[in-house]
Formats: sequence, C-alpha cells, structure tokens
Amino acid sequence: MGKPRIVVLGAGFGGLELTTLLSEQMGDSIDVTLIDKSDSFMFGFSKLDVMFGHAEADAVRMPYSNYAKPGVQLLKRTITAIDPVARRVTTDDGVFDADYLVVALGAEYDFDATPGLAGTNEFYSIPGAIALRDVLPNFTSGHALIGVCGAPYKCPPAPSECALMLHDYLVQRGVRDNCQISLVLPLSSPVPPSPETSRALLEAFAERGIEFIPSRRVASVDNARNVAVLDDGREMAFDLFLGVPKHRVPPVVLESGMSENGWIPVNPRTLETKYENVYAVGDGAATGTPKAGVFAEGAAKAVASALVARLRQSGEAVQYNGFGTCYIEFGAGRIGKVEVDFFSGPQPTGSYYEPSTALRGDKEHFGSSRRARWFGL
Repeated sequence: MGKPRIVVLGAGFGGLELTTLLSEQMGDSIDVTLIDKSDSFMFGFSKLDVMFGHAEADAVRMPYSNYAKPGVQLLKRTITAIDPVARRVTTDDGVFDADYLVVALGAEYDFDATPGLAGTNEFYSIPGAIALRDVLPNFTSGHALIGVCGAPYKCPPAPSECALMLHDYLVQRGVRDNCQISLVLPLSSPVPPSPETSRALLEAFAERGIEFIPSRRVASVDNARNVAVLDDGREMAFDLFLGVPKHRVPPVVLESGMSENGWIPVNPRTLETKYENVYAVGDGAATGTPKAGVFAEGAAKAVASALVARLRQSGEAVQYNGFGTCYIEFGAGRIGKVEVDFFSGPQPTGSYYEPSTALRGDKEHFGSSRRARWFGL
C-alpha cells in the first residue's frame, strides 16, 4: 500500500487551512495534492481596498508559488470533471485518484441568472473590483445603487461595507452632496444573525443618508435605460450600478451531480457528503453558516481532525463548531466586529463589538497571521 492520497480541490481559505493542518500533523506520511486554477490567493476584503484605491491588486495577491508544505503538492490545473463515486478528478493536465477527496472550490458567480448584469459593474470578482477603480473617479453626481442579485452570497456584511466606504470616498472627493446611495439586499437586515450589528449598520446608514431596501433582490438590469428591476417589479434608476452576482457552486461541481439547489449537501458538523470519503468545505457546502473565509477555515479544521484520526486510527475527530468572526468597515478608518455562533444554541447568536480604530489592528492581524501561516510571507 502506498501513502494515503488526499486530493483537495480549491486553494481558498478552506483548502489552504486543511492542507496546512494535514502537513503539520502528518507531514510526509501522506500524499496530499491541492489543485487550483489560479496562480494566487487574495482575501475577499482586499477587493474593496482595491476598488476604492486603498491598495494595489499586486500588493494584496499572495502567489501560490510561495506555498510550500511537507507532504503537499500544490498544482495549477483547471478541473474539468469530478467523479465523487470513484473519487476521480480530471483536469486539463492529468487525472487524480483519491482515497479521500475534499471539494473546497467555493462559490462562483452566475451572471446569466440576472439579465443585464454582465453589461454593468460588479465588485465581487477580482477583475470587477479592479475595473471599478477606473469607473469610480468619473462618478461625481447622481444615484449609486448597490444591488445584490441573490442570497446566500459571500461575506454578508460586504455590501453594507461597500455603501459606507463609497460614502467616505465621495465625501473625500467633495461630491457626496450631489450623490445618492442606495443598497438593495435580499436579507431582512444587514447581518441577520446579529440584530445588534444590523442596528449599528442601519444607524450608520441613517447618519450618512444611505437608503436601505431590505428583503429585495435585483432581478434584472436594463443598461440601455440605466434601470434596475427588483424582484417585486419596482424599477430603480441609477447613474452607477455596483452589483453582487447570484452565487452557486462552479459548473464542474454542478455537472458532477454533487449539488442540490446550487450547493453541496453535507452533514453540517462533519462536512461529509453522501459519497464515501468525500467532504465539502467552505462556500460551496450547505452548512447553514455564512459563506466567508473564517467559516471555511473552521470547517477545514473539522475535516483535518477527522482525516488525521482515521489515518492514525487514534484520537477523536473534532466537530465543526460553526463559529466565526467578521470584521466590518464602518468608514472613517473604524472597524466593527461581530462574532457569530451557529451551532451552540437553538438559534444562531452574534456578539457585536463597537467600531473603533483599535479593531483595525485586529483585522490586520487576521490577514497577516494567515498570510504568514500559509505562505510564509
């Protein structure tokens, strides 16, 4: 028997943390292959910094060439097929068979789900954020509409952060009085698990004259008339549209038969799929927790503990605790924080920390600690 083969698809928060943990605990005794089509990693929150000109894209990209862990091989490949029954992964360069397969490919954007979205701006992809750097300076008057096209979507506070950061950006340029900002969100409040956080954001919107339209999504965009049509038929004219596309698992996962209603069903505490020795971690898995990196990381810890316990035939697997911390940009250099616990009680609970400049240090440490852990940077 050769070494146990573990194939991990996707080098985001989940894939990076899982393979790092396996390397730390098992080293060269296992054969881990981590596959991703990109050549670098970027934190989701860096996209807003890039979009508003606070950071250069190249400065916040972490090259996968810097990822070096004993027992792990990181390969740049495009996955063309996944057979979860055989645990076989076909790529544009080679076929990989696994004893244990972990799908951590995240969520992708379904532009076709929202007619007209492909013809306007969105800030959730890296190219979209980069393109907006050149669009925003030309916006000096009129209506800016931040429109979310479906739920669930990654990083629940991000559209609210975008509205607050846009307010700051327009104030700094001296044009805020000529502009309106509206946010259309398919959730009942900005951060549903934490009423306190939602209240604080609603107060921040009210102070800044930002219109908040809850429980609605943008159903289509008419770029000829510069009008967004909401799911209740209401039309909203805009001069600048900032979209958040509807999310779903990547097409290769849809074609594999693993998903239902756009996501991969899993046992939320163990991340096991219905296929033997196949796990799903991160944004693509239907765990009931938010689609955010810190939750993918928590799920990765649970899967790593299960794999290590099985391979060593000793020790206990640790269940996924559904706990995570999100930092929220409130503008003016202040950052709030919410800690959310999804599994301890009958209902998710959230603890809210008031925005402060001190919490910026916490957020920076969150980024720098992972940058160091995964990439040695």
